[in-house]
Amino acid sequence: MKRAARLLTIPLGVLGASPAGAATEETQAWSTEQAIFHAGESNIITIDSSQRLRSDGKSGGEQFLARVVIDHRITPALQLGGGIAYLRSEVDQEMRLFQQATLASGIWTSRTRIEQRFFDNADHASWRLRQRVQVAAPIDRAKRWTVIAATEIFFHLNRARPNDQTGLATMRNQVGLRHPIARTVDAQLLYMRQQNFRDGRPDTVAHIPWLTLSWRL
Repeated sequence: MKRAARLLTIPLGVLGASPAGAATEETQAWSTEQAIFHAGESNIITIDSSQRLRSDGKSGGEQFLARVVIDHRITPALQLGGGIAYLRSEVDQEMRLFQQATLASGIWTSRTRIEQRFFDNADHASWRLRQRVQVAAPIDRAKRWTVIAATEIFFHLNRARPNDQTGLATMRNQVGLRHPIARTVDAQLLYMRQQNFRDGRPDTVAHIPWLTLSWRL
């Protein structure tokens, strides 16, 4: 019930303070490079890598993430897909398999993703549910500037290690702009507020500028 109450107090308060009022805070900086290309009329392949500069060494320090995603268009509004990811931090390594469904309608996009996470220091897979909702709205007549706002919620579904917790784990709120900088390249700059919910301890809140460069091939 306590986590549900926390969730209800953070609807889209991207710039708001932590509801608990006692969260520990840090600043990070993320960058992502991704390539998106079509394989036939219905398949979209996305390859990306991310660098995450994090000051909190206790939670893993700096991270590197590489990911490949394949989505198949079922209808104009629905895509089903999945992929694989590799994450390396200063304290462990992780392989992920994931499956996802993406719904799109006008400026709205909703994505539901299930992940199976394999850590090098755990004997069992950790299962995680991620639910993301995004709005992307052009703000000029030429539709070259787009405002992005999104919320994503993470739920841990099991315990792969004795100290893991289940239930609501993380909330990400994002707001920013996307703009083409070349014929096939877009730049997106977001501010993200990421809150990790922790039982019996203060939550952690990270304030993150996030730059993404996307190549459409």
